[in-house]
Amino acid sequence: MVTTWPKDYVGLGESASRLAARVRTMSGGRLSITVYAAGELVPAFEAFEAVANGTADLYHGAETYWESRSSAFNFFCAVPFGLTAIETSAWIHHGGAQALWDALSAPYGIKPMLASATGVQMGGWFNKEIKRVEDFKGLRMRIPGLGARILKEVGAVPVALPGSQIHDALRDGAIDAAEWIGPWSDLALDLQKVARYYYYPGFHEPGTSLAVGINLGVWRGLSDQERAIIEAACGAEHAFSLAEYNARNGDALHTLVTNHGVQLRAFPTQVLLELGKTAGRVVRAAAADSPETRRIYDHYTAFRRKALTWAQLSDQAFWNARSLPFEY
Repeated sequence: MVTTWPKDYVGLGESASRLAARVRTMSGGRLSITVYAAGELVPAFEAFEAVANGTADLYHGAETYWESRSSAFNFFCAVPFGLTAIETSAWIHHGGAQALWDALSAPYGIKPMLASATGVQMGGWFNKEIKRVEDFKGLRMRIPGLGARILKEVGAVPVALPGSQIHDALRDGAIDAAEWIGPWSDLALDLQKVARYYYYPGFHEPGTSLAVGINLGVWRGLSDQERAIIEAACGAEHAFSLAEYNARNGDALHTLVTNHGVQLRAFPTQVLLELGKTAGRVVRAAAADSPETRRIYDHYTAFRRKALTWAQLSDQAFWNARSLPFEY
């Protein structure tokens, strides 16, 4: 297994190793996966190609990294102002999207499935305050996927970097800002040492889902039982990792603010509104890349409309109620 994560990295790197251990235990040792961090076997952004050509058997990474092959891959990782991690899981497992994902990946010789999730991400680290959308002009920011296209539309300069290079790029001034994941993962990269302001919410990645992609030849060579083991292990790890991020982020955020003096900032409502309008144009434009992307876009946005209606009556309504000023 090749991954897009730094070696021994907390959260996602650990999730990949834990998944390998799950598969080994559940198969009684018949299936043994050796995990390679980004750069050990292939660079982070070459993991997809390594699995497609058989250099590796499977990858653990972010589907948005493969968008140069098709913009449609973004929909199975993160869409700005899109689905949360739980909603993405619902779309894929119960909304019919797994079949669309399989069809998207099959021409590359890959079988995909959900394997990890970070939940809602932060908006990123900045060395200047963002008070209006014009403040993004000329800003060199590490950000991938559709989020990068949005910021480019408002004048920023998106830079593609793997996680392992973000800290040094910020320290050396090669970039002015960077989004990574959230407090737990960001603290592990010491990003608080190279940027002053920590912005929220992560409009660009509201519920990032990470995937395993398995070489189709390898997948077809497995027995039904072995495939079921891998699917069950991925499902268990997806749920476990999402719970882990929700558990760790609160403590890490406290450490960042209390011990390191990190300055939390909320993107102003007007900035979010402008970014949201831009996001609508960018995502619609991405849908025009190909008939396949349009089909996935239509399916995704139809599910999003229904999910939004339910969320307003359920999760969002409850969060508003829980925030009322009463003792508990």
